Amino acid sequence: MTDDALANRLESPTDPDIDLHVSNQRAELGRAPWSVLGAISLGGATGALARYGIGYALPASPTGFPWATFGINVVGCLLIGILMVLIGGRWAGRPLLRPLLGVGVLGGFTTFSTYVVDIQRLTQGGAAGTALAYLVATVVAALAAVYLGTALGRRAAGARDTAGARDAAGTRNTAAARDAAGTRNTAAARDAAGTRNTAAARDTAAARNMEGR
Repeated sequence: MTDDALANRLESPTDPDIDLHVSNQRAELGRAPWSVLGAISLGGATGALARYGIGYALPASPTGFPWATFGINVVGCLLIGILMVLIGGRWAGRPLLRPLLGVGVLGGFTTFSTYVVDIQRLTQGGAAGTALAYLVATVVAALAAVYLGTALGRRAAGARDTAGARDAAGTRNTAAARDAAGTRNTAAARDAAGTRNTAAARDTAAARNMEGR
C-alpha cells in the first residue's frame, strides 16, 4: 500500500473499544490496515512499560503527592505538543509515525485514568487538600506542557527551515560565483587569443611588405 493510500485510510478513526464478538464492531477493523494496528500495538506496549517502570521506581504513599504519575503526564503532554508539530509539517509524509509515537508510545505512556484513581485514593485517605492540589496542578501543567511543546516544535522546525534556506542560498551563490568566474575566464581567453591573432596578423603583413621591397 502506498503512503498516500495509507494516509487516506487513516482519515477514518478506528474505535479502540471494539468487541470482536459483535459483527458490526468487528467490521471496523477493516478501516485501519494491519501496519497501523501493529504500529499502535508496538508503541503502546513500549509506552506502557516505560510508565510502569517509572511508577515502580517512584511509588506514592497512600496520602502522598503522586509525583510519578504527575511527571509522566506532564512530560507526555510536552512530547505530544512537539510531535504534533513535526507530524503536521516536516514529517507529514510518514503516515505510521503518528500511530506509533502519538497513539502508541505517548498514548500508552500518559495515564489520566491513573490520575483519577490517585485523586480518589487521596480523598478516601483523608488527604483532600493534596487531592485538590494534584487535580488542579495536573490540568494546568499538562496544558502548559502542550503549549510549550508546540512552541518548541515550531521553533525547531523554523530553525531547520532557516538553515536549509541558508544552505540553498549559499549553494546558489557559489554556483553563481563559479559561473561568473567561468564567464570572465572565457572572455579573458577570447581577448588573449584575439590579441595574439591580431599580433600574428600584423607580423605576417609586415613580413610580406618586407619581402615586397
